[in-house]
Amino acid sequence: MLNGSRRQRFLGAVSRGVRARPRSAMAVGALGVATSGVFIDLSGVAPATATFFRCALPLPLLWPLAGGERGREGALSWRQAAVAVTAGVLFAADALLWTRAIYEVGAGLTAVLVNAQVVIVPLLALLIDREPIRGAFLVVSPFLVAGILLTGGVFETGASGSDPVSGTVHAVLAALCYSAFLFLLRRGGHNGQVVQSYRVVLLSAAVVGALWPGVTFTPGWAALGWLALTAVCGQIGGWLLIALATAHLSSTVSAAMLMLTPVGALALAAVVLGEQPTMLQLSGCALILVSAYAASTSGSGRRRITATVRKRLGDSRKPPPEIRSR
Repeated sequence: MLNGSRRQRFLGAVSRGVRARPRSAMAVGALGVATSGVFIDLSGVAPATATFFRCALPLPLLWPLAGGERGREGALSWRQAAVAVTAGVLFAADALLWTRAIYEVGAGLTAVLVNAQVVIVPLLALLIDREPIRGAFLVVSPFLVAGILLTGGVFETGASGSDPVSGTVHAVLAALCYSAFLFLLRRGGHNGQVVQSYRVVLLSAAVVGALWPGVTFTPGWAALGWLALTAVCGQIGGWLLIALATAHLSSTVSAAMLMLTPVGALALAAVVLGEQPTMLQLSGCALILVSAYAASTSGSGRRRITATVRKRLGDSRKPPPEIRSR
């Protein structure tokens, strides 16, 4: 166990690393979160059990880090604590709905469906912060809705998952809670004391999971092992890094980099769980990912990416220098 001074030095080093390379930290965090759906599926536990353990198990690791941050930056204000508790309740609701959707439509497809948050978050910003909606949002919204319907298997029989339509409904409801959670997480990150806020988020989410019907506090060692991996990879290596990095990135960049989560989840679910979505479901996934990326990337960002791709393609078509000189 680290003592107080070592905790502060460790957290200071992590914070400096995130500030120096926020995009790298965000990428690692997004890929960490991508493992959660697969590990929860392998655990086979009820949504309430998964929510309780994925939030409770990281607390012993997080508590000393939060104590070190408190000694360095001071304690949370009542307002910050209230926002963190609200975010925790929203995270618990997201986790409960999302876990149920995993068993109904699959771990990979659920991770894609939840990324409807890329369109929902701008609506929250409009309603709460009066932030105007960009034209890209209005353009991509119909495509995102079409992608959700295709991914959910609404237009076909034999779609991947035990109950893909119900799973889609639960995943979209989870996306609503997830969007509000992300909105509060990013807002709180600008005020500092990120680790303390995240500790309150997980603590309040664990309480909701513990009080929810169907929770089991003795799921068995095998299930507990998968849930422990979810806690370490998804909550500590995932959401904690995202919470630290998102305050140092624009909302556009943050939302775009979170696209690594559904891509990673789809790949892991295919390899580990053998999930095989239909062609229509894969088409829906592609629509969601492209629409989410288009909605979260500014016009100048898209132009820079297009110019880079064209430049690289042009360079690849040029003959080597020794050939050009002949």
